[in-house]
Amino acid sequence: MLDSFGRSIEYLRLSITDRCNLRCRYCMPEEGVPPLAHADILSYEELLRVAGSCVALGLSKIRVTGGEPLVRRGVVDFIAQLAALPGAPEITLTTNGLLLAELAGPLKAAGLQRVNVSLDTLHPERFATLTRRDGLAQVLAGLAAAEAAELNPVKVNVIPLKGVNDDELLDFARLTLRHHWEVRFIEFMPISPDL
Repeated sequence: MLDSFGRSIEYLRLSITDRCNLRCRYCMPEEGVPPLAHADILSYEELLRVAGSCVALGLSKIRVTGGEPLVRRGVVDFIAQLAALPGAPEITLTTNGLLLAELAGPLKAAGLQRVNVSLDTLHPERFATLTRRDGLAQVLAGLAAAEAAELNPVKVNVIPLKGVNDDELLDFARLTLRHHWEVRFIEFMPISPDL
């Protein structure tokens, strides 16, 4: 498959839910957003049909996203179905990491190959301020579980925010000296009035 500029399209992002267990200030209002009804989102069977068609057309990588994909019931089985598609596409996942500690092993066994974890601070109080939830320890445990499950390289996505977390950039970079993690600094996209 080629886009209108003649570039090869080899990568599909599948958003499997609009729901999230965080309320990050740069992403979502504190009260959240009205959730879609189950009938208004694609079923796993429909998502699998889309993915299978794309792989048949030459796509070789599928990234599962959300919202927060790990909050959707049945995600491990869905990952296994994606991994079993003819052509064996690379299956990756982007998560906030809150549920990753308990799911990293099962996800790896299901066929997940890599994981990206969004994390903008290493300070618990700052995490609570940015996400409007507690949970830094859970995310760090999730990163450790992903590394132990060999979902390597574990990628950590950090959004540097001037005057908020820009004093932590070196702390994030140092993580790569102790772990098989790739820290990536992602551009801030101002879509929320809260930052």
